[in-house]
Amino acid sequence: MKWGLVSVSMLVALQSTTAAQDRAPGTVFKDCAACPEMVVIPAGRFVMGTIPGEEEREELSVLYRNRSQPQHGVNVPRFSAGKFEVTRGQYRAFAEATGRSSDGCFVWRGAGFEKDPARDWRDPGYAQDDTHPAVCVSWDDASAYARWLSKKTGRTYRLLTEAEWEYAARAGTTTARFWGDAGERSCGHANGADLATRLQVPGASDWEIIDCYDRYAYTAPVGSYRANAFGLHDMLGNVWEWTQDCWNENYSGAPEDGSAWAAGDCVLRVVRGGSWEDAPLGLRAAYRVGSPTVIRVYIRGFRVARTD
Repeated sequence: MKWGLVSVSMLVALQSTTAAQDRAPGTVFKDCAACPEMVVIPAGRFVMGTIPGEEEREELSVLYRNRSQPQHGVNVPRFSAGKFEVTRGQYRAFAEATGRSSDGCFVWRGAGFEKDPARDWRDPGYAQDDTHPAVCVSWDDASAYARWLSKKTGRTYRLLTEAEWEYAARAGTTTARFWGDAGERSCGHANGADLATRLQVPGASDWEIIDCYDRYAYTAPVGSYRANAFGLHDMLGNVWEWTQDCWNENYSGAPEDGSAWAAGDCVLRVVRGGSWEDAPLGLRAAYRVGSPTVIRVYIRGFRVARTD
């Protein structure tokens, strides 16, 4: 067969595109040896937002209620999501290749978060290895990582949109958490504030925790807890995850096609999922907060998406 002016690289790209489109939902793949493992997420429709009575049952402060309302239907196109949060080892490859620097990280000092110039993704102030999720990463850092990965692989990597994130976190469920409504069952499914946190984290003796032991006081190696029905780990707990969307106080006017909300306060971006420092009320599929794009915090990381 004569291919004319079609180059070998173009043929490889065409074959890669065809392979990506042919992958069945649930398929796990990697675009390079050091790339994050990705899971194909099926297209679907779901109801985004807090179910009636959930915030009251969880005893969420009235100051933070109604941010996940009104509930609304969203059509989410097929995409691929990181099976795990981006690890310190994966982030290290990017930071060293690009010379990405850091000017410090916010850590808990008993009465509040304070910026410590000595802390960064290499040393957030607690023990990690390269299998743990990267922390002390800003939205700008996470976005730069996705751009670097796109250039490295020739594929389109990015952060998940907020709608994609909640769709992926719910994995077909309508309960507060992918394992059900019960926060007290979190220790088998998520790394949150628990007995290990109270015993080992300075200043945590009066924190609200779940009365169980999830084995880790700080971050856990990615994949240490059960996956949800889409095959994704740590969608709740371990570290908060940046999304693409600008911050809005509620869902009035939110996109219903799965795309990122590009209007609103874009100095802030939406963060999802809760962390090792959070009580069960923060480990919920609908719970959301906003944060400045430049802020690095030792409980915050990210996962990537790939447009098929």
